[in-house]
Amino acid sequence: QVQLVESGGGLVQAGGSLRLSCTASEHAFSTYAMGWFRQAPGKEREFVAAIIWGGDNTYYADFVKGRFTISRDNAKNTVYLQMNSLKPEDTAVYYCAAERWGRGNSDPARYPRWGQGTQVTVSS
Repeated sequence: QVQLVESGGGLVQAGGSLRLSCTASEHAFSTYAMGWFRQAPGKEREFVAAIIWGGDNTYYADFVKGRFTISRDNAKNTVYLQMNSLKPEDTAVYYCAAERWGRGNSDPARYPRWGQGTQVTVSS
């Protein structure tokens, strides 16, 4: 089973940028669709972005379009989330998730494998 490890979170001022990384242990990483989700205190986990196995198709939540970019490097078993123009409301724990042969679903229940999460805090 694939194991996922996120990194790159931290504290940033509003308007700043962060790049999150998620590295997978699975040698068949290229067969997984990867998603990024986030969860703020007291809120449900919500979809942020997803990318299918080949990287040709990407999907975004409306609230991050134009600010965040998801990408992947299958040679490094890593998916990235570049976050620009960060806002205080982006503060959350960010999780990456994997679904083998997935289609970039926005429903977290479709993803059987999850990382431990990385905290992103945006100060105003």
